[in-house]
Amino acid sequence: MIKQFISRVLGRKKPDLHNPRIFRADKHKIDHGAISAGAIRVCEGLHAEGYKAFVVGGAVRDLMLGRQPKDFDVATDATPEQVRAVFRRARIIGRRFRLVHVMFGQETVEVSTFRANHERSEADEDDARADEHGRLLRDNVFGSQEEDAIRRDFTVNALFYDPERDEVWDYLSGVDDLKARRLVMIGDPEARYREDPVRMLRAARLAAKLEFRIDAKTEAPISRLAPLLDNVPAARLFDELLKMLLSGQAAACLARLRALGLHRNLLPFLDELFKDDSARRFVELALARTDERIAADKGVSPAFLLAALLWPLVDRRIRAADGGTLPQQVLWHEAMDGVLEAQRRFLAIPRKLDATMKELWVAQPRFLQRGGGRPYRLLTHPRFRACYDFLVLRAEAGDVPMELADWWTRFQDADEDMRKSMLLQDDGPKKKRRRRGRRTGGGGRNGLGEADAQGETNAQGEQG
Repeated sequence: MIKQFISRVLGRKKPDLHNPRIFRADKHKIDHGAISAGAIRVCEGLHAEGYKAFVVGGAVRDLMLGRQPKDFDVATDATPEQVRAVFRRARIIGRRFRLVHVMFGQETVEVSTFRANHERSEADEDDARADEHGRLLRDNVFGSQEEDAIRRDFTVNALFYDPERDEVWDYLSGVDDLKARRLVMIGDPEARYREDPVRMLRAARLAAKLEFRIDAKTEAPISRLAPLLDNVPAARLFDELLKMLLSGQAAACLARLRALGLHRNLLPFLDELFKDDSARRFVELALARTDERIAADKGVSPAFLLAALLWPLVDRRIRAADGGTLPQQVLWHEAMDGVLEAQRRFLAIPRKLDATMKELWVAQPRFLQRGGGRPYRLLTHPRFRACYDFLVLRAEAGDVPMELADWWTRFQDADEDMRKSMLLQDDGPKKKRRRRGRRTGGGGRNGLGEADAQGETNAQGEQG
């Protein structure tokens, strides 16, 4: 089965799986000091017990590209139970993939057992099973190191690094593809995308993040198979979108998604939205600012990002309904809830993010009120800084006058005398005062006259 699987690596020389190419330090140029202490300790501990152990996947790829990996995963020929027996702080997790988390202080190293492609065990329906579209529902067949290499997605992710010998093992010409900055699917691309349609999104994300070109045969089936993403759980799609937005190349990822036609299964509103120059500028600017923050090693809020992506839709709904009979508060909440629920048909946006997104949106009209005590109250908003950043983003995109953002920039940093001089005429909405009615011995309903009852109703409505 291995030979049949490898024979589907189209247009490429058949690799010798029993004799991987081994690159030593003078060839791979990996900085040993950049590897996490936890990953090294896991490999050393497993080696001491007679097992194989390698740093694998994206960490090796990034190290060879001179990038600092976020995570370091280890692959071994030891079973999960054997790995757990070697380390004092280790636990087995997962159903579909049984992995081991080994903990060293604040660091957790994920350890997987070498796995074979599911085709090797056709008779074992419990370990390998696919749906009618070819998507793998379960894939937990242990195998050899070479089998583990060929079951990975792209050749540049199928590299193994031995930190003790300082060697990179390459079974599938991944090093050549790395040097050529080329993303190549292992095996038949169509079959691999059918096994797991999320691989199409990974191709887009890695190509954008690494500035690689996608191999022609790897890219060819994507536009045709994009509808398979409809069969993927919405939670997985949201996780993959979040990886794109937080990759440091969010703008490039979105552009690559649109070029491949994959955005229609994640953010289907983009085509219509990008017909509006103002909306397009705002979204692109939000993504660019996110990339800048990540490059500067600053924190990024997923809620802020999603609020920026969806803001043009909220704004459009509010403008369309403005002037109707609904109170502004009801209008805003209907618009926000409508946008979020419509998007949840495609992405499982966690509801815990709703409150933050709505706070960012609802605060925007409050920035227009620059008289009386309203600016002071807005400064005390627990998320004022994020709301202000959102306003500045809108101003830079031309959604609101830059003068408004400049005013708030100066107001928040000014002393009290300067703030008072900056206040504009208070032309904001005024609350109706409740007038005290005369006591007439129980005249009106609940002791209030008709005018008093109406005044209290208005006051309560505005406070709500």
